[in-house]
Amino acid sequence: MSTPPTHALAARNRRQFRNIHVTQIVRYRLPPSGWVSILHRVSGAALFLLLPLLLWLFDLSLMSELSFARLQEAASHGFVKLVLLGAIWAFLHHLVAGVRYLLLDLQVGIDKRAARKSAIAVLAISLPLTLLAALPLFGVV
Repeated sequence: MSTPPTHALAARNRRQFRNIHVTQIVRYRLPPSGWVSILHRVSGAALFLLLPLLLWLFDLSLMSELSFARLQEAASHGFVKLVLLGAIWAFLHHLVAGVRYLLLDLQVGIDKRAARKSAIAVLAISLPLTLLAALPLFGVV
């Protein structure tokens, strides 16, 4: 019996990358740059979906003193504060990750180690900024 060619053995022993199912996402181990990429897309989608609400709130705040008072009353509810905090996180994360992607487009930090560090930096910058923004939103400061 003859032995298979070496390229056939190499193809059989090569790792196969398969698509994962949505239910497997929780167990799948992504590198930090993968998380930043996914969160960048999520934050962009959230900003897009929240844009009509944010524009309406902005318009309400500028219309009159009475509408501003209504806005303050509505913004005092816990659920509204959580939605606003989500919008703040989406904006800050999208901004910081967008700067990272602009640098990557300029060929700055594209090697594996630098890309990992910049992904961690995105999370290390956007999350504390979100927490700082949450303090006055929830009346701590």
